[in-house]
Amino acid sequence: MLVVNGTLITWETPNRILENCAMLVRDGKIVEIAPQDDLVNRFPAEERFNARNRYIMPGNICAHTHFYGAFSRGLSIPGSAPADFVEKLTKLWWPLDRSLDLTDVRYSALVCLVESVRHGTTTLFDHHASPNAIEGSLEEIAQAVEQAGVRASLCYEVTDRNGKEGAQAGIRENLRHIQAVRSCTSRKGQIGALFGLHASLTLSEETLDACRTACPDGVGFHIHVAEHSVDEYDSLQKSGLRAIDRLNKHGILGPNSLVIHAVHIDTREIEQLKDTSTCVSHQPRANMSNAVGLPAVESMLRAGVKVCLGNDGFSNAMWEEWKTGFLAHKLVHLDPRRLPAEDVVQMAIYNNAELVKNQFGIQAGILAPSAEADFMAVEYYPFTPLNPGNLPWHMVFGFHESMITDVVVGGKILMKNRELTTLDEEKIAFEAQKRIPQVWDRFAKEFN
Repeated sequence: MLVVNGTLITWETPNRILENCAMLVRDGKIVEIAPQDDLVNRFPAEERFNARNRYIMPGNICAHTHFYGAFSRGLSIPGSAPADFVEKLTKLWWPLDRSLDLTDVRYSALVCLVESVRHGTTTLFDHHASPNAIEGSLEEIAQAVEQAGVRASLCYEVTDRNGKEGAQAGIRENLRHIQAVRSCTSRKGQIGALFGLHASLTLSEETLDACRTACPDGVGFHIHVAEHSVDEYDSLQKSGLRAIDRLNKHGILGPNSLVIHAVHIDTREIEQLKDTSTCVSHQPRANMSNAVGLPAVESMLRAGVKVCLGNDGFSNAMWEEWKTGFLAHKLVHLDPRRLPAEDVVQMAIYNNAELVKNQFGIQAGILAPSAEADFMAVEYYPFTPLNPGNLPWHMVFGFHESMITDVVVGGKILMKNRELTTLDEEKIAFEAQKRIPQVWDRFAKEFN
């Protein structure tokens, strides 16, 4: 296709905003960006994608999410509300993931993928759990991702909280999925694989060693770390080491691994993340919802840690995560200078794009020749000047997901003029609602 009549926000380094330019897409990749008249004259027969004076920019990337948590929306927790993070796990998330069967897993992914496309989120890193439906669960999600047309890296969380056999089943599911990804050329660049671990506080020394031994070379781990201080104290009790030290000892860190949250790590742990080139993902909305505090994002960035941005299962509207992070750190530190918009951009655009390149071997999150044709059209009409220098502040104060009109991944149109083309939103919601009574009934029985 030839993308015409739009203003291109490239998110290159340095970023450019290009007017009167067009973009040629072939075989799912961007081939050329040049003045529109030039490209139209050279390729008069090319199919046109008419941007209708909208902004064209790369699709959003989510560095960490949980599709399986979708059915928690509106769910009533029996008894008193969770008083802290541990109670949130034991009263909500663990009973919920035990309540899912394989069909529930598929539909919880599909409803999240509808939101992803609508909100311009084109690549996601999912972390899955369904203890009573482990085998084949990642394939259910992979098929949903394939149906939607987005890209996703998948893993299953290994944990000891469901017994030794549950941990072994989680290891097997990770290995099955990793092998499936490596052997399926048709999904190359669309479905990725990491080796999932829940968190240090639910993993024994024996299980960590078993995961490290089982994980194939070149595959990284996807694990929650120090979301709450309980993770650090549990690690100290088990091993005499803080959480990052413990994971480093077991060979879990590294350039292919992704650490989530890192709220309660100390300076030495930050150094280890930097020295091992381990990526970190920040989820400000989840940190606020769980009342666990906020990580030292600016210190990690300054130390050279690649801090990315995810959503932890909140709606896949990544600009909401941008705005929340931009505001929350100012409030917590009582300082309006904290986490400036350019740091948010560094995480959400540049570091997330590097994460995708490392995990999928593709270039996304940028409009440039040879990059994947993953982009969206945005109906934004600024009433003040917009330029590369002030764009980050337009992003946090002006842009909104409701302005997204079209979404394209790999040159395939997933949403056109706000109409989904690959997913039937009404049917998916209808089928999901049919499953909810059974899921919520199983959830309630967890408390009997």
